[in-house]
Amino acid sequence: MNNRFYKLIASLALCFMAWGVTNTIAQEVLTLDKALQIAESGSPDLKRSLLNLERFEKSLEAQRAALKSRFSLDITPADYSNTRRFDQRYSQWYTNESFKTSSTFRVEQPILATDGTLSLINNFGWQNSNSEFEGALSENKAFTNNLYLNLNQPLFTYNRRKLALKELELSFEGANISYAMQRLNLEKNVTQYFYNVYMAQMNLGIARDELANTQKSYDIIKNKVEAGLAAKEELYQAELNLSTAKSTLQNNEVEVENSKDQLKLYLGMDLFSDITVLANVAANPIPVDLDKAIEHGLDSRMELRQREIDIEKGQFDLIVTKSENEFKGDINLSYGIIGDNEKLNQIFDNPTLNPQVSVSFNIPLFDWGAKKAKIAAQEAAMKTNELSLSDEKNGIIISIRQVYRNIQNQLNQIEIAEQNERNAQLTYEINLERYENGDLTGMDLNLYQTQLSEKKIAKAQALINYKIELLNLKIQSLFDFEKDEAIIPSELYLSGKQ
Repeated sequence: MNNRFYKLIASLALCFMAWGVTNTIAQEVLTLDKALQIAESGSPDLKRSLLNLERFEKSLEAQRAALKSRFSLDITPADYSNTRRFDQRYSQWYTNESFKTSSTFRVEQPILATDGTLSLINNFGWQNSNSEFEGALSENKAFTNNLYLNLNQPLFTYNRRKLALKELELSFEGANISYAMQRLNLEKNVTQYFYNVYMAQMNLGIARDELANTQKSYDIIKNKVEAGLAAKEELYQAELNLSTAKSTLQNNEVEVENSKDQLKLYLGMDLFSDITVLANVAANPIPVDLDKAIEHGLDSRMELRQREIDIEKGQFDLIVTKSENEFKGDINLSYGIIGDNEKLNQIFDNPTLNPQVSVSFNIPLFDWGAKKAKIAAQEAAMKTNELSLSDEKNGIIISIRQVYRNIQNQLNQIEIAEQNERNAQLTYEINLERYENGDLTGMDLNLYQTQLSEKKIAKAQALINYKIELLNLKIQSLFDFEKDEAIIPSELYLSGKQ
C-alpha cells in the first residue's frame, strides 16, 4: 500500500514538473527588435495603411490600362418590328415589317498627348424588310457593312485624361508617404508600449525587493517585541508596512499584465499568449550633430513632400475651376466605306464612301461672376497650402531642436539618477543597520525604503527616456545617429511590400 502511495505521489510530482516546464517554455521572450518584426506583419494599423496603399496602386494601374486600346463587340441577334408608319413625302400611311440581326466591333485608342480618341468601327448586319403602301408590297433582303475610322478631338480646353492620370500618380505617391510615415510611427508606438511593459516589470521587481526587505524588517521587530526589547507599536507599524508592500506588489502585478495586453494588441499577437520583455537600457551617449539633423530633416521629411503634393493638387483644382463655363470646341472626323448586297460575297462590289466632318463650339456668355469667384476661392486655398508648407518647415526645425535639447537634458538626468540611486542605497543600508540596533523606528525605515525604490524607478525611467528621445530624433530628422546612416523613405514602404 505504501509503495503504491509513493508511486502515485511521484507520478503527480512529475506531472506538475512537466506542466511547469511547459508553461515556462510557452512564455515568449520579446526583445525590442523582435517586437518590431512582429508588428510589421501583425499590426492592424500598418495593415490598414498597406491596404490603402494597395487601393491607390490598383487605381493607378487601372488608369494606365485605360490608356491602351479597348476592344468591344456588341451583338444584336434578333430585332423584329411590325409598325404602322407615316410617309411625309406622300402624306400616306404604310405598314413596315422588318427583321434585323447586327453586330458592332469597335477598337478605341485614347490619345494621352491630345486627350483625343481614335476609333476603328465596323457595323455588320442583315435585314429582311417589307412594306405595304397603297396595296403594293415591296421587300428587301440584304447584308450591310459599314467600316470607318473616327477621330474625336476636344479643342481649347485642358487635357482631362492627362490630369486624371497625374492626380492618381500624386495620390499613389501620397499613399506611399503615408505608409512610410505609418511605419515610423509604428516603431515609435511599439517602442513606447515595449518600454511600458519593461517599466511595469521593473516596478514589479522593485516591489518584490521592497517586500523582501519589509518582511526582513518585520521579522526583526517581531523577534524584538517577543523578547521584550521593543514596544508593540513598532510591531504594529511593521505589520502596516508589510501589508502596504504586499498591496503594492499586487498592484504592480496587475499593471504588468495590463501593459502586456496593450503591447500584444498593438503587435497583433494572440492575446492569450504569455510574454515577457527583455531590454537593454544601458545609456551609451551618442554624438548628435544638430545642424546635420536639421539639414537632413528638411531634405528628407515626408511631410514636406505631402505639402508639395497638396500644392500640386491645388493647381490641378484651379485648372478644373477655370474650365467651368469655358470656351471650348470639339472636332469629329470620320471616314469609311459602306457596302450592301443580297449576297455576302458581293457586299463591297459597289461600296459608298462616307466621309464626315463636324466642328462644334461652346461659347459662354454671362455667368454673373460665378467663375471669377470660384477661381479666387481656389487661389486662396493654394496660398493656404503654400503657408502650410512654410509652417511645416519651421515646425520641423523647432521639433528637431526640442528633441536635441531633450537628449542633452536626459544625459544629465541619467547622471543625476545614478548618483541618487547610489546615495539612496547607501542611506538605506545605514538606516537598516540603525533599525536593527533599535536606533530607528519602522516608520522611518519605510521612508528610506520608499526613497530607494523611487530612485531606482527614476533611474530606469531616465534611461528609457533617453532611448525614446534618440528614436524621436531619428523620426524627426530621418537620420539614425546610432548607426550613423540616413533613412531612405522609399525603403520604408518598399520593404513592407516584399
